[in-house]
Amino acid sequence: MMKYKVSDKVQQSFDQLVQKESVLNALHFMEDDQENIIQKQMELTLIPAPTFQEEKKAQRFLEMFQEEGLEDCHIDEYGNVVGIRKGTGNGKTILVEGHLDTVFPMETELKIIRENGWIYCPGIVDDTRGCASVLSTIRAMNHAGLQTKGDIQFVGTVQEEGMGALRGMQYYVQHHPELDASISVDGSGYQEITYEATGIQTYEINFHGIGGHAYGAFGEIANPIHAAARAMAKIAEIQVPEDPRTTFAVTGLYAGSYESIHAIVDKATFTINFRSNSQEELEKLRKQIFDAIDEACKEETLRWGKNEITYDYKHFMDVNAGTQDSHASIVEGAMICSHYLGCEEPQLGHGGSTNCSRALEAGLPAVCLGGGDDYDSKCHSLQEQFKEENSFKGCQITLLLALLCAGMDEIDSIID
Repeated sequence: MMKYKVSDKVQQSFDQLVQKESVLNALHFMEDDQENIIQKQMELTLIPAPTFQEEKKAQRFLEMFQEEGLEDCHIDEYGNVVGIRKGTGNGKTILVEGHLDTVFPMETELKIIRENGWIYCPGIVDDTRGCASVLSTIRAMNHAGLQTKGDIQFVGTVQEEGMGALRGMQYYVQHHPELDASISVDGSGYQEITYEATGIQTYEINFHGIGGHAYGAFGEIANPIHAAARAMAKIAEIQVPEDPRTTFAVTGLYAGSYESIHAIVDKATFTINFRSNSQEELEKLRKQIFDAIDEACKEETLRWGKNEITYDYKHFMDVNAGTQDSHASIVEGAMICSHYLGCEEPQLGHGGSTNCSRALEAGLPAVCLGGGDDYDSKCHSLQEQFKEENSFKGCQITLLLALLCAGMDEIDSIID
């Protein structure tokens, strides 16, 4: 018996669901269909799809949607792959999605190595496995003839990673006000449920001066690199809370060149990323960071009294921190599904940077599945690995939660 308790409403709906022969048939099919899904997963993995360059993978994913008989299959204006499985009506409209992009450059060697129950290849898990789980859910529903009340929109989103800043998902939820809930699948696990969003901001800060000879102009001009260094030193001393978890890091420093090694530069740049599970703390930290930058420019200007150091910035990423009740119905649904599949104590993932963040930002009940693997998948590394044993369970949790949210037959959706 897990310690986390779900409401009577969710418990009753779940008990009804897993007593249906057609649903059990679908779950068994997912286990039997594991090899076929792995084959599709490997095929998709071998199609390079760096963020902003997902077109070829999107086209193949679209074909897979069409092969499974989804309706209105298309690639939208932003590049997201969309297919609809219509409901009988009077149900909740549910989004089920995985992201198509990976973190690996186009020239990365993609070679499948499959041995001893493991598959090794960059991108084999994050998030090609999530896309495979989406396909598995469609196939199982078709095989068992499952009919939901609400429509399910199956989507392969783009631009989730890095500088993509979850914008494919952001575009989709902003342009589909009919959605009632969102299920993201990011990874291969089923033991952890992400239900919150970590706020993220990323900036490029540019410091500007005059520039001149390192010897001849000394004392005559202020140095943009010194201003940047002053700012970074001040930022390094900022105190942030452990709870809610709040972080910051200068992630790059760019100025000068070896060709101008004896020059005072006219421009210096650093990039900074800061995050918090609290929007209030995130905004507080932003003010502290920009106060430090402003003070550093003034100090470097006053140090020499000759010319002014100024700064400007580019804002690369802005994701709001967000949360929902840990006993929201979609969270309870995900937790009870995880427990049913064999996880004694499913975990609630506090915070996180997943497409769930954009759904929460749009005001949708939302979770991200796929976390909690009992092994290190080494995502975002060339050593990325996928464990085949029981991998179908990550697909099964997606199916069960989608059915609970969309509703079917006499079972009402758990979404309010």
